[in-house]
Parts: sequence; C-alpha cells; structure tokens
Amino acid sequence: MNTILNGITASHISTPRLRAHVLERPASNPRATVVLIHGNVSSALFYQPLMLALEPDVRAIAIDLRGFGGSEILPIDATRGVRDFSDDVASVLDELQTGPVHLVGWSMGGGVVMQFLLDHPEMVASLTLQAPVSPYGFGSTSGSDGVLINGGAGSGGGGANADFVASLQAGDDTADSPTSARAVFRGTYVAPGYESEHEDLWVASMLTTATGDGNYPGTGVPCDAWPGFAPGDSGVLNTMAPTHFNVSGIVDLPTKPHILWIHGDADAIVSDASFFDLNHLGALGAIPGWPGADVAPAQPMISQTRAVLDRYAINGGSYAEVVLEGCGHSPHLEQPERFLQELAAQF
Repeated sequence: MNTILNGITASHISTPRLRAHVLERPASNPRATVVLIHGNVSSALFYQPLMLALEPDVRAIAIDLRGFGGSEILPIDATRGVRDFSDDVASVLDELQTGPVHLVGWSMGGGVVMQFLLDHPEMVASLTLQAPVSPYGFGSTSGSDGVLINGGAGSGGGGANADFVASLQAGDDTADSPTSARAVFRGTYVAPGYESEHEDLWVASMLTTATGDGNYPGTGVPCDAWPGFAPGDSGVLNTMAPTHFNVSGIVDLPTKPHILWIHGDADAIVSDASFFDLNHLGALGAIPGWPGADVAPAQPMISQTRAVLDRYAINGGSYAEVVLEGCGHSPHLEQPERFLQELAAQF
C-alpha cells in the first residue's frame, strides 16, 4: 500500500547521528514550524492527516525515531533515558536549519520532547504533550512526586508481551490474534467505537517497529522484587524506565515556553490506572503474586504529570490542560478537530 498521503513529501535526512526518515507538509514563507514526534510502536505516518489539516502557512515536519518507520535501525542506549531519540531529533533540525519550533510529542514522544526541552531550550517555541509518558517514566514509581519503588521492578523491557513482539516480527496485519498490531491498536490506542478509513495505515506504521534487545522492547534483568525483573540498559521500553528516565527538571529551566497538555479520559495506556502498568494489573489479579499496594502500588501517571506542570507554572512557566471526554490514547486521531484547534492556539 502507498503509505504517504497526497500533499505530504517523504525524504531521508543524513546527520552525524543517523539517517532519518522525515515527512513534511511544506509551506511557503511559513509563520511557524511544527515538529511532530510519534510514540512507541508507531511512526510519523500517524501524523499525516493532522499535518494536512494545519493552516497552509504552517510548515509541518514529522520525524521517524531510530528503529521506527523509515529511519535507520540503530541500537538504543537506555542508560541515557530517551536522549538517543531527542539528540537524533536535534540533529535533524540542525540539518534542516529550522530555528525554534513548536514541538508536539505523543506518548513516548512526549518524553522525547520534554527531554529535548531540557537539553535544547533555545530551540523550543512551545511544547504540546499528547497523552505523554509521566515525567518520572513508565512504571514502578509512587506518589505525585514519582518516588522510585523496588529498584524499578516491573518496568522496562522485561514487561513486554512476547506474543505481541512475535506478531510485530511476523508482520501480522490481521485482527486474528488479541496480540496482533491491529487488535492492540483497536483495544488500547483508541477508545471503543473509534473507526477510521486509515486503519490499515496505522497498522502498517506499527509494523515498522524494529524488534530486538537494542530496539523494541529491549532487555530485562532478574531481580528479587515482584514480579521478578528490572529494567535492562538497552532498548525502547528501558528508555522510559524510572531508573533511567526523569524529565521533571523542566520545572527549573530559566526560560519556560508554554506547554499544552492534552489527553483523553478513557486512555488505557497512560492513566492513574494503566492497563500497561504491571502493578495495576497485579492489583486486578491479572498477574499472580502481587505483594499489595503498600509494596507495589499502581503509578499515578496523570497525577505525576499534573504535579510537575503545576511546579512548572509556579516557577514562572505556564501550561494548559485539556481533557477530552471519551477519548483514548490518540487525541489527534479520535478528536482531530478539537486537537487541531488546541494546537493552532500554540502559534
């Protein structure tokens, strides 16, 4: 199938770090440049309808992260958190000579753009966080201040569903298995009832994910704490493990661009009761042996993000939170008109 929609151009940009695949909706004499960063098990393909819907004087750029889409497959050093990804983005923007940009990050991409803000604040005109990973990472933290628990046990690459990884490796684009990309998209990326003429494109995007210890999902190591594994040092899921990832330092930046935080109230992936948080699944009885909420509480992801952004505002920044009713993990797909309205207000 042709995965590039009419009006979008695709190219490869060679930088000192990688050969990156980039989608662009160009604009003559643009008044603003928007850079869109996708999430885990996806690619820039997901952003094409949004890019086409932007005002014609807005330049839109969507970058495939390493190991996703058409970008070069390179190993990911998770001990740097998501810095391999954010440094790659910076290298692409340097090659394109964009100047300051309006950054949009979805899910894991929200963590990438927060890291980018920490490391390259002069390059950020505004930040839009769409259903972002908590500033304290994914899994194994407690409280609104993101306290690490059990050495990160239950987070990182060891928590991936092996059948889902095998489905990605096999390129299964059917809905025959509950762990196929299509079934996972329908069941977790969006709220029940969502339908799209572009679903085949979304599935094709998911299936571009490179698998292995250096990519998705990454490695895990055994540990004594329940459920018996801790984050490894390489691969995608370990970049967001709380032992490696913490971007709460954005609250101390001397210059703070405005942040838009937009998320759905029916998000199965990022919430205070995430179905991808092993501690929450243990509490539900889906994983045996859970030691109880006093030892392994569910991560309050939304509360953590709100607490960090509140501190960001107290320290001189500003943010707006938009909660979309009945929306899952993909606001730009599920409620595109509202998402576009909120994003356009950033510039």
